[in-house]
Parts: sequence; structure tokens; C-alpha cells
Amino acid sequence: MSVVIIVYNDEERLPRAVRSVLDQTLNNLEVIIADDCSTDGTERVARSLEASDPRVRYVRLEQNSGGCSAPRNRGIAVARAPHIMFLDSDDELPRHACKSLLLVAEETGVDFVTGEVTRLFEESNTTGLWYPHLFTEKRVVNGIAEAPEYFFDHLSTNKLYRTAFIRDNALTFPEGIHYEDQLFSAQAFSLAESFAVVPWSVYTWRLAPESVSISSSRHKIQNVADRIGVARLIDTWFEENGRGELRAEKDYKFLRHDFRLYLGDLPFRDLEWVAEFADVVNPYLDEISDETYARLSREERICIHLLRTGRLEELHVAARQLGRPQLAPRFVTDEDGVTYWGAVAPADEASRRELDISEWYMREQVLATGRIRHELTSVSMRGPVLHLEIHTYDPAGLITEGTKASVKLAAHKTPLTVPLDLRPQGEGQYVSKAALDFRKVPVGKVGVATRRHPVVALERDGARRTDILLAKHDQPDFRATVTYHRFGIHHLRIKAEQKGAGRLEVTWQRSGVLKSLEPLGPYARKAKGKVGKVRKILVGNEGKASAYDAVAKLPRRKRGLAVFEAMEGRGYADSPRYIYEELKRRNLPIDVVWSYSGDRSSFPEDVTLVKRGSFAYGRALARATYWVDSHNLPYLYPKPKGTRYLQTWHGQTFKAMGFDVPSLRSASEIEKGRFRAAVGRWDALVCPSAEFERTFVPAFEVSADLIRSGYPRNDVLVRWAEPEQQARAAAVREALDIPADKKVLLYAPTFRDAARRTGQSVRVDLEALAPLLSDQWIVVVRTHPYDRFKIAPELGHFLRDGSSYADINDVMLASDAVLTDYSSLMFDYANTGRPILLYTDDYEVYKGGDRGTYYDLEEIAPGPMLTTTEDLAAAVRDLEGTRQRHAERYARFQEMFCSYETGHASKMVVDAFFEGGTHD
Repeated sequence: MSVVIIVYNDEERLPRAVRSVLDQTLNNLEVIIADDCSTDGTERVARSLEASDPRVRYVRLEQNSGGCSAPRNRGIAVARAPHIMFLDSDDELPRHACKSLLLVAEETGVDFVTGEVTRLFEESNTTGLWYPHLFTEKRVVNGIAEAPEYFFDHLSTNKLYRTAFIRDNALTFPEGIHYEDQLFSAQAFSLAESFAVVPWSVYTWRLAPESVSISSSRHKIQNVADRIGVARLIDTWFEENGRGELRAEKDYKFLRHDFRLYLGDLPFRDLEWVAEFADVVNPYLDEISDETYARLSREERICIHLLRTGRLEELHVAARQLGRPQLAPRFVTDEDGVTYWGAVAPADEASRRELDISEWYMREQVLATGRIRHELTSVSMRGPVLHLEIHTYDPAGLITEGTKASVKLAAHKTPLTVPLDLRPQGEGQYVSKAALDFRKVPVGKVGVATRRHPVVALERDGARRTDILLAKHDQPDFRATVTYHRFGIHHLRIKAEQKGAGRLEVTWQRSGVLKSLEPLGPYARKAKGKVGKVRKILVGNEGKASAYDAVAKLPRRKRGLAVFEAMEGRGYADSPRYIYEELKRRNLPIDVVWSYSGDRSSFPEDVTLVKRGSFAYGRALARATYWVDSHNLPYLYPKPKGTRYLQTWHGQTFKAMGFDVPSLRSASEIEKGRFRAAVGRWDALVCPSAEFERTFVPAFEVSADLIRSGYPRNDVLVRWAEPEQQARAAAVREALDIPADKKVLLYAPTFRDAARRTGQSVRVDLEALAPLLSDQWIVVVRTHPYDRFKIAPELGHFLRDGSSYADINDVMLASDAVLTDYSSLMFDYANTGRPILLYTDDYEVYKGGDRGTYYDLEEIAPGPMLTTTEDLAAAVRDLEGTRQRHAERYARFQEMFCSYETGHASKMVVDAFFEGGTHD
């Protein structure tokens, strides 16, 4: 393989790039350093590298070309290997990139192989991936027409080419113009009979904070002209080579990537620049078909329409919405049942088509998910106090009587909160003022060095939201020096962000003695590393385990102390909640401490809390007479002598658990021993059914006493018709803004083991489902805590987010039916007798996964197993018929999995575990 490294005046970073190639696991390669006639010490460094390793060759252009094309073309000309790759001197190759690409190239015989790019942001030391959806699997594509989305992969550096493919097709990089990669890559994709895709990173693109590169020079009109110029070269090449059918796909890529970058920048350009930009791009935009524009998002189409029609001031407003679905337009207009973007209804057909935002359902939104906009109209600073005047635009009418507003600014943990008085200023508009006194912002024990952004918070009837605060791009910067009590002096800078949405931004920097807490340089990092090791011993798990052991060995623990924990501390919920409430009803002499791991808002005010994993948590466990838990307390804490542990667990078993999971069954004896020791701490286990005893108990090798009571958390589901539960359901419906004439479908899918926190558990096409059911139903989405999901504002009329309820019983009680897949929630929900629908389009994959299942769902399902949106909608619309058709299966399901449920489990558990012994 030949790797061509292009360089110009980069003597410092060139050795790093070269070393990343020489250190590859593929040894048989050559490095060609192609120097674009550098004027610094690059030649000296390059010749030294050439002398140090026979695989390095140095070539130098006679004069500077001013771009990347000429040095790359020189590299192509002199390359000797059958495969070739390109690298920039400021970037690197991951260690296995060359070998892994070459193996795929030789295995498949394709014209080139392309792989993922890791973008390394040097300022924050964070990474991101280049169009990750293109690189999800290893595949061979037989021509670009088979997968035209790869036009988005227009980089030349993440590919390994057959040298003969490049030379036989006379492929070269165009000289004298920037964005040369785009033409080269478009030609390569179009000429290749086949190319391969690999799902791993083969290139590290380093992005320095202050880099001056072609791609970071979008503020120059010539940069815009170069983008357009390359796009025209591609169009011409398509026509001359009989590939005109690819033009539409290339245009879509141009609009979604190249042009989209400039649209996002427009809020930070003055109107004179925007006018010049319009002159350059509009002639080319006029050549793109309406069919291609129709594929864009509504936000993008609005911006393009305003640009092409010369409404540049409105374009400034609209461009801030791009990629920010909860940001509202300033104004909307209704006419003949259609909602339009802007303060005036469109006069012509094209404007009506492009500015129609009826699909956003602006008038049917709720506070939690609707669109709103907060803009700074005035900013001033007097001493350490920042004075803000905020203009709020609420065209959706989200702000109603009783809505509380505030500005929040956090530097450490607890934010400074300043109330806002929203004064109406025309329909759907409010003006408010706030004074942020930076002396009152909590900064922790040793101060902060951080960058934060104030937000506007709205709250009403339990629903809440926070939104960004938009600043004018040309507002003045402010600076302040603040002395915090005990924390020394901090220097603050307040300015408008010059990227993204353009938020107001506040930066804190320590000074004086506190500055020493920010070590710099390699020696300081080493010192910090040693300090970190000591800190880990003292306050990490080692220190906590030592402290716990010391307290646990003391002769006396606190009389009647119980530590309760549910869902690994995520809230006041699950069976421990209902056992605790039964203890309170009986007024037993037991002091209860609850553990929490994050948000504490779900806990009653009179509950004593301790942070999970803290020293206080370990101390409480060591002193407690009782442990009550729904998952498994951390392995770190062996149970002290005299302590009794009640395990309620958090659901029945559909998928394999414990030693029935292959990964645990094949684990080391040490790991299996840790698992057995953790389970061996249990003194009693709550059982909901005989099936649970048949599956879970042997899988976990449980030796604890079994309390055959049903789940305490299910008592309210069994007794759902009682007034207390009915009131709870009504409160949920009110808090979620569910109209009285709408029914509620709870959608609660489980997580996928290999795709945690990706949102992939939400497999129902909710956008397609909305027009089929939104006239009668509201869907409350409640994903597993191991997953994540965010409701798009345009679906806010149909969807509600149920994740804010720590106890899922709240949303179950408020629902008329449930839609799940393989979640153990179905076993609990069967206690209500309400319909259960199952969306199981990936059942074969799920059933055949590494974990496996205890049951064939097709045999036990209490409701229909659905795989399409249309079938799901039909089942919901005919819910009574669905219920009747599955009544017999439902009853059998209840008999299997609800056999111990009587509605009095909490009483039975307290009788068996607490009342049966002493409280010492």
C-alpha cells in the first residue's frame, strides 16, 4: 500500500502523521510525503523522516499550488503499490486502518473500500463520527446507483483505492479550486463497478480549535463560490459521461450537506453578507428540481424559499430553527385551515407550498414538547450583575394562566434561578426582565473553570421545560471579576455564541491560588495522575469498601434502621415504595432511609435521602437492620451479620436471566462467585407467580425464603377501580395535557441489549401512526431507563413523554391499553384486565439473540403480535374486537403470571418480613 501524506508548512504535525502510518499493523507499505513547496522547516523534517525509515519517500512541488490537489496528484504519479490511500499532515490513521482496509480490498476485489471517520475535536478532546448511518455494517455495493446515499461520503481520505482503478480512469484531483475531494469522490463512486463499506474507523480527522482551513472559512464569499464551482464541475462530468441520472441524488447531497452548512451560519452574518451570498447561490439553486427540494425538511425549505425570494431579514430568524425542533418561528398565520410560517399569509402558490407548516400542528401542542422562542433584545452589565431583557414568542399558545417562568444559570450543580414576570406584548408575545447576579451562582467547593448557557424554564401543573436563550450575534462582550466566598477570584466573560443556535454564553476562569487547580503540561498531568490514584484509594471503591467494613464490624447498629432502594436509586417507585407506605400506615418503629442516584423530585418531602454510592450510603447500609431493594445492591457491600435483606426484584422473566444468560454461564469463576455472593445476601425474595419460581429462582440459584404474595407494586393495578387509583390516573392525564375526549395508549418497549441508549427500542413508526389514530388517541411513550427517546415537536399533538414519572404505575393507571414488545411490564399490566398489544417486528432477531427467552411469545401472548403500522392502527381502532378475540389467551396469561396477585401483597410482605421478627 502507498499512503500519500500531503503537507504545506506543517513541520510540527507532520512527524505525528508519518508515525501513524509507520506504526501500522501492516508493515509492507510506503509513505509518500508530497510537499506543496513549504517555506518553513517542513522539508528538513521530511528529509529527516525519509532518512530514518526506508519506507518513507519525499517529493516536493516546484511551486506552491495553494491547494490539496497538486500534491495528491504528484503522489498518485509516483506511487508504486497496487493500492493507495491519502492522509493530511494534521491528521492520523488508526493503528489497524491499513491492514483492515487491505484485507477487505483483497477479499472483495472492489475498486475501493471506504470506512468511518473519527472527528477529534482537540479543544474538548471529544470525538464524533462522520455520517455514522452510512457505516453500520460491512457490505459490498454494486455501483453508486444501488446506494446513492454514499454521495454524502465525499472525503477522499477515508478510502483505500486500487491504484490501477485510479490510473486506468485517469482520475485526478482538480487543481485551482477548493473542495477537490467532492469531484474526485463523485467520479470514483460513479466509475466504480463495486465498492466496499466497513463499519470501523479508518481515519482520524483532527479539528484544532483555531485551525484556519478551507472547511472553516465559510465566512468568505469565495469559499461559497468554490462550493458552487465544484458542484457545477460534477454536473458537467455527469452529462459528459452519460451519468445524468445521478444529478438529482448529487443535488440532494449538495442541499443537505454543502449548502446546509452555510444556512446554519447565516444567523451570524450581517444582511450585506447574506445578500452577496444570495447573489452567488441563487442561480444554482434555481437549477435544482422541485422534486429534490420536496425531500428536505420543512425548516430547510422555508429557509431556501426566503433566500430565493429575497426575504433576508426573515431568513435570519428562520435559520436559527435548523436542527432545533423546539424553537418556534416568531409568528405564524392561519388561513383557510392552513398554518403558514410568518406574520402574513402567503400571496402566491409557491410561497403557500413552501411556507405551509400545518404538519407541525402548532395549535395542538402541549407545554412539554411544543415550539417556543426566547430572544435577548437588550443586555447590559453593571458590576457583577447582568441585566437581560427577553422577548418570548409563543405562536403555539403554550403559555397560559398559571405558567411560571424563570431564568436558570448553573456553573457547578445547583443553578441560580431568577423568576421572570411574563408581560404580554401582543398576541403570542411576552416581554420580561431578569438580573443575574454572578455572586449568587453556586460554584462548588473550589470554584469552576467552565462554559455555560442560561436557559429559560417554564412550568405549569407538573409539566416543565427548559429552552435556550438566543443572543444577537453582534451583541457586545462583557467581562467581570467576581470574588466568591472562600473560593477566590474568578474572571467571567459573557458573550454571544458564534455558532449553533447563538446562545448567550458565560465563561468562568479561576485566578490566583485556584488557578493551580488547572494543571497544564505533561509534568502537571503526571502529577495529576498520581493525585488521581491516591484519590481513588481514598474516596473510590477501595476507600468506600474499607469505610463500610469498619462500620459494619462495630458491635451495634442503629435500632430499626432500614435502607430502601428502587431501580438502582432512580426514584420513589417499584415494590419498595408500596412496602414503605404500608410500614408508614402501621407506624412501625422503623426509620427508613431511601437511596437516590440522580433526580430526587419523585421522593416525598418527608423522606430521608442518601446518595447512592456515597460514604453516607455505605454507612447507612452498614448500620441498618433491614435492606429492601428491587434490583441488587452493589456487590461492594457484603451483608453485615444481623442484617436482613428483602429482595423484591423488578419484574417477571421473559428473557433469560442469571446463570441462564450465556455470558454469565461462561464467565470466569471469580465473576460467577461475585454474582453468587451478591444473591446469597438475600434473606427473602418476593414472588409474583409460580412461573417466576420456575424460571427466575433456579436461574439465580436463590436460596432465600420465598414470599408468595405477588408484587406490592401491583396492588394498585389489581385495585385500579378504587377512588384513590382513579384520582391518581386523573392527575396524570391532567399533567400530560390529555384532552378529556382522547383515550390513552401507553407505549412501553423494552431495551435491546446491544443497542442501549440509542432509541432503537422504539420500533413503531409513530409519525406514520399519528394520522391513523390521533383523532381519538394519545400515545404516552415510556422507554426503558436503559434507552432514550425524545418526542419531535411535530408529533406533540399525538405523543406524550411518560419518562418523568419515576413510578410507571402512574402512567399504567392513566392508560386504556398498553403497547409493548417483550417487556416484563406486560405481566404487571395483565392485572388491570385492560388490552395488551405487542409490536414484535423484530421477534425472530430478539428470540435468537445471545440471551434467549424462556417462552415462545406466539404461544403465551395475551394480545395480537403486530408487525406493521397499519395492523397496529386497525387493532387499536377496533380495541373491543381485539379484546374479545384474545380473551381466552388473556385469561390463560393471567393464570400463568398473575397467580399470586391479590391486591394485598404489601400487607403480606410486611407481615412476613417485618412483623415476623424484631426491629432491633
